[in-house]
Amino acid sequence: MTVTGVPEALAGAPEVPDAAGRRSPWRVVAIRIGHSVLVLWGAVTLTFLALHLVRGDVVDAIVGNNMSVTPAVREQIARQYGLGEPLWQQYLSYLGRLVGGDLGVSYQLDEPVTRVIGSEIGPTLQLMALATLFAAVLSLVMAILSARRGSWLRGLFRTLEVAGVAIPQFWIGILLLTVFSFGLNWFPVVSGGPVGLVLPAITLGLPLVGVLAPVLREGMERALEEPFVITVRARGAGERTVLTRHVLRHALAPAVTLLGLLSASLAGGAVVVEQVFSRPGIGQVLTTAVVNKDIPVVLGIVLLTALFYVVVNLIVDLLYPLIDPRLRD
Repeated sequence: MTVTGVPEALAGAPEVPDAAGRRSPWRVVAIRIGHSVLVLWGAVTLTFLALHLVRGDVVDAIVGNNMSVTPAVREQIARQYGLGEPLWQQYLSYLGRLVGGDLGVSYQLDEPVTRVIGSEIGPTLQLMALATLFAAVLSLVMAILSARRGSWLRGLFRTLEVAGVAIPQFWIGILLLTVFSFGLNWFPVVSGGPVGLVLPAITLGLPLVGVLAPVLREGMERALEEPFVITVRARGAGERTVLTRHVLRHALAPAVTLLGLLSASLAGGAVVVEQVFSRPGIGQVLTTAVVNKDIPVVLGIVLLTALFYVVVNLIVDLLYPLIDPRLRD
């Protein structure tokens, strides 16, 4: 018996690219999963080695300034957390627990890392989501308004884009606080509630605008020179329709790809922004964990950041067929 002309012995074999160069969906999924696992493993491994190679005894960080701790107690602490084992053995033990879904226990709080992170992840996710929405909307508006060469807005927006990328985020946050909180009293000094999210989200999202807006604008300018634009205009479409319904779609794919690549920077930037605006979240937890060498908590947050990067890029891959209909077949 054959399946579409293929011998039965080969019917269960992995699919190969067809005449059009398409690969099996299952093969694509397997490749993506493999890449994701490598990203997570690399992030955890590099962080694990960096934390253990930094000077300072972990037991000293756990004990703190408690001078009454005896050598016997120190030995018990080291044995409890496996700190007396060789580094390679600690690494393999951690990977084994990680595969089983165990992120370990915080040295300082004596609580499971999942609980420590879970109790603070909500405010950080809210901040990142609002910053992404702000960056996407502002980038779209700036690109559409300045897509034509010679527009007076083009020079103004390019200056703002360069400033958004060049100025450190903590300076942007301090400037916004000085003007809109201390000066105009429009927003609270200490972030709280929905209104308190506005300035932190702007601070976190501005660097993304500085990168996304130029990519969108350049893509729209290239699309405006394509022959299909002449056809669309010949059918009587207005300039706004040409830009928003036809040209913009051709420019979205590179910008969406870039947004996926920059997604990890949101988690890192959130740490700084939360410190500037005194917000609760992962930033406070990570800062405390690094200072106190709370290795399980730091590793857990790094793993969470890498996982966020992987998930966002997977979503980007799924969005491609919606952006470009040519990729649906």
